[in-house]
Amino acid sequence: MDKDLAIEGILLGTASAGIRQTERDDIAVIEICEGSNVAAVFTRNAFCAAPVTIAKEHISQQAPRYLLINSGNANAGTGSEGYQDGLQTCQMLAETVNCSSTSVLPFSTGVIGERLPTALFQPAIETAVQNLKETGWSDVARAIMTTDTRPKQAETSFEINGQTITIVGISKGSGMIRPDMATMLAYVATDAEVEQELLNSCLNNAIDKSFNRITVDGDTSTNDACVLIATGKSEFCITQEQVSELEMFQAALGNVCIQLAKAIIKDGEGATKFITIEVQGGQDKEEALEVAYTIAHSPLVKTAFFASDPNWGRLLAAIGRAGITDLDISKVSVTLGDVSLIEAGEPAVTYTEEQGAAVMAEDEISIYVDLARGIATETVWTCDLSYDYVKINAEYRT
Repeated sequence: MDKDLAIEGILLGTASAGIRQTERDDIAVIEICEGSNVAAVFTRNAFCAAPVTIAKEHISQQAPRYLLINSGNANAGTGSEGYQDGLQTCQMLAETVNCSSTSVLPFSTGVIGERLPTALFQPAIETAVQNLKETGWSDVARAIMTTDTRPKQAETSFEINGQTITIVGISKGSGMIRPDMATMLAYVATDAEVEQELLNSCLNNAIDKSFNRITVDGDTSTNDACVLIATGKSEFCITQEQVSELEMFQAALGNVCIQLAKAIIKDGEGATKFITIEVQGGQDKEEALEVAYTIAHSPLVKTAFFASDPNWGRLLAAIGRAGITDLDISKVSVTLGDVSLIEAGEPAVTYTEEQGAAVMAEDEISIYVDLARGIATETVWTCDLSYDYVKINAEYRT
């Protein structure tokens, strides 16, 4: 993404607090102009982090003016003390910019179970505020990284009735990735004006087909959050009645979120393969997703992909144990890339081990499963499971 790209009405600044490392900034502040509408979706993990609880409370009370993000410490599993720590950081920013603390939404990512080092926040917050600028998206994308190896950014522009609408987004995430939502933080902004309830709906629709369709390891984090900001500075208002314009906006927003979601998988901890799993012919969305996720979460399937081993029996085993009621395997077909493995329940007569190995050696691989039970089709993105995934997570706190 172009570093000079900006959304009118949004300012971004970063600073180093030295929470867990001193090599790059780890505090970010996002300033949102008055009159903006803000939508947010959070993790469903019952052990949600203190900042998640606080952010939910604050956004229910008033329109947010500031987002405060830190990496290196999740402030999760920290009980009532962690909650007070989160409130304290909100108050620090509020006093610095002279606003209400409830207009600040806090976000944290990093190690779980350790107290937030709040003493480090005040000077870093002051520096981040001093550094606020329109073109700070790339800086924030780097500041919120944890085990990520690179920042994740996406943007798009499109025209509605001669008016240019821009959407910019950043995200972080690399491991502990599984829907509802992932160990991820994502911040997306547009200069369009979008009614609050409609903005909520647009965000939920976009997440359903992007961040809730990715998995690295099947673990849902305590800190996940995705925020969508509409500043209205383009002076073009999107309403429910403007069907074609709304469809264009939803498609563009969905595209940005899908780009960010895919970037998370491509940067999966230790990942060497990007894998698309498409399940067709389901009776409904739920069973198509159940089959896709059973494949995506199978350690045996994922290690086979890492080894570039066309051991397609592992795919069949995953499909068979997905819990689909009355699955007629005599109708099921499975394709690896452009190589047919199973046709109507029977091994494909055209299949050769060489064909399968050639597909498995590619960096990006697609699996297609046809259940032949209905018309539902769902897609999930995942990655392989490598030695480095174990190493990264075994040494995460050392």
